[in-house]
Amino acid sequence: MRVSLPDLPYDYNALEPVISREIMELHHKKHHQSYVDGANRALEKLERYRKGEVDIDVRAVLRDLSFHLNGHELHSLFWNIMRPPRENNSPDGKINTLILSEYPSVQAFQREFSETAKSVEGSGWAVAILYNRSIQILTVEKHNLMHVANSKVILAIDVWEHAYYLQYRNNRSLYVDNWWKLVNWDYVNRSI
Repeated sequence: MRVSLPDLPYDYNALEPVISREIMELHHKKHHQSYVDGANRALEKLERYRKGEVDIDVRAVLRDLSFHLNGHELHSLFWNIMRPPRENNSPDGKINTLILSEYPSVQAFQREFSETAKSVEGSGWAVAILYNRSIQILTVEKHNLMHVANSKVILAIDVWEHAYYLQYRNNRSLYVDNWWKLVNWDYVNRSI
C-alpha cells in the first residue's frame, strides 16, 4: 500500500483573499507532500519487516505511520471541505439539521468550533466528528491522537502555523474567523 498527494479541487489562488496562493502552494506541495512521503517510508519499513527483510522498532515505526498517515488524511479532508470564499456561508441540509439537533443555533456551533481551534496549544487541528449519530468538537494535537473509535471526522481546520502564518502572522483568531467563508457545506453534507 502507498499513498499519494491528491490534486487540489481548485487552483492554488482560489481561496484568496482568505488564504493566499503562496500559503496554499507551500502547504500542499511541501507540508502535505512530507506527510505522504513519511507515511510511505513507514509503510515500506513495515512491509519489509513483515517479509523478514529487516528488523525495526515497531513502536517507533507505527508512531511515524500514525503521524504521517493522519497528517495525509486530515489534509486530504481539509482541501475538500474548502471552496472559494462566500460571504454569509451557512450550512444547509443534513449538516444544518445535525448542528441544530445539538446546538441552539449554527452560530453557537461555529463559536464553539472557532474557540476550540483558537485554543489548540501549539500545532494541531480542531475537528468535528460524527460519534453515535451526534456531532462532537475535539482538538487534535499534531496528528497522532486524532481517532475516537467508531467516529468519522466531517469538518477540520488546520491550525498549525504553516496553514496561516505567512498571511496572518500570529493572529490565528482572524484566520479561524475568516475560514468560515471557505467551508464547503455541500462536501460536508456528502460525508455525513
